[in-house]
This record gives sequence, C-alpha cells and structure tokens, in this order.
Amino acid sequence: MAQILLGLGGDWIEPMFGKKINTSTQAMVEYSARRADEFERVYQKPERRADLAQLHAFLSTAFVGQSVLEVACGTGYWTEAISKAASEILAIDVNPDVLGIARQKPCGSCRVEFVESDAYSLDNVPPGQTAGFHGFWWSHIPLDRIESFLTTFHTKLVPGAKVVMIDNRYVEGSSTPISRWDEQGNTYQIRILRGGSQHEVLKNFPPPAELQQILSSWGDDMNIHELDYYWMAEYRTR
Repeated sequence: MAQILLGLGGDWIEPMFGKKINTSTQAMVEYSARRADEFERVYQKPERRADLAQLHAFLSTAFVGQSVLEVACGTGYWTEAISKAASEILAIDVNPDVLGIARQKPCGSCRVEFVESDAYSLDNVPPGQTAGFHGFWWSHIPLDRIESFLTTFHTKLVPGAKVVMIDNRYVEGSSTPISRWDEQGNTYQIRILRGGSQHEVLKNFPPPAELQQILSSWGDDMNIHELDYYWMAEYRTR
C-alpha cells in the first residue's frame, strides 16, 4: 500500500518511494475526511477510560449558561459534553464530512450551530462569544502558527471569557509512536486507517511549562492540569 504523507506546513517532502508529495493544509483536510467514520475510535482505548470520565465530568459543567465558540469540533464528540451546561455553542470545523456526523449528536436543549470554517481565519464566526473551547486541536497546530491562531481565536471572545482546551500527553505504549521531527521542532505520527492507507500527521505534545509560557500572555487565572493521558488548560481572557 503506497504511503501518503500529510502535514500542515505547506512544504514538499521526499517519501520513501521517491515521489514528492505536497504536505499542505488541504492534504490534512482530505485525511480528516477519509477518517471521519472512525474519528472517535481513539476514545475507545481501555486504559484511557478513567481520564476520559474526568474530562467528561468537568466539561459537562464547565460552561454554565455560556455562549461557547468551539474550534475544530470534529464529529461533535466534545460538543455533546459541553452542551450539557452551555446555553449555545457555535461549533466550527473546516471539514464538511465530520460536521455531518456532528450534527447527529444529541445536544439536549442547548442551541448548537455547526459551521464550516477554517480555524486559522474563523470566517463566518462573529465576535462576542463568552467562552472558548477546543479539544485535540492544539497538537495539530504547527509551532510557527500558534501565535497567529491564538490572535484570531481571541478576537472572537469577550474580555473575561472562559477558555478551556484539552489534548493528548505522549505516553509510551499507548500513544502512536513519533515518526520524525522537522526543523521547527514539530513532531509527526504515522496513522493507519481501517482501509490500510498510511498518513503522516503532525502531532505535537507540549510540556506544561511551554503551555504556561505561551498562554500566560493571553489570559489570567491560568491552570494547567495533567491527567495520565491528557492535559487541560483553563484561563480567563484579559
């Protein structure tokens, strides 16, 4: 099976078969579309169940009465959790395939709107959201695009908005092994889909001190929590 190498940087790489392949953002979108029907398989790992239960419990009460902007919502797995307390959610993703799945999630009385939009531009997203959330998106942001993403993200939030983000820690034996590092320090994994196709995906695992340093310029009341398999950051925008 020919290997398809994907990333987020817009560069070209030389795979083992000698043919140069574009590692653009569009390639990552195409990978996500192919993965849509197995997107939530990663949450089925038995060793992670206790951590996931903690995250679900926290998020189900984190945004009481808030208008939440959720970036890169994927299949709505976490949208469903935060809908238990939020009054409304504007959930965006660049991929229409995963949004189709997300729209089927039961979100109770919470008013949820799913919108196709790029996380880096947040087109079609009005300002004035009282809270912000993204789950498992930070790890897919190239290091040199974090600042620009945060700048755009925070323009959509009111001062004092509550922000929560969650993502993976790297755990040997449970996490997919890192396949390579690039010159900027980004790390990558080889993902294998059910059909057997292989995809190289950018996946960074920032240490807590790095998160604290980056986010401290954007918010107050900062807390970084580490579980066994995941991390969570929460703060209030200035």
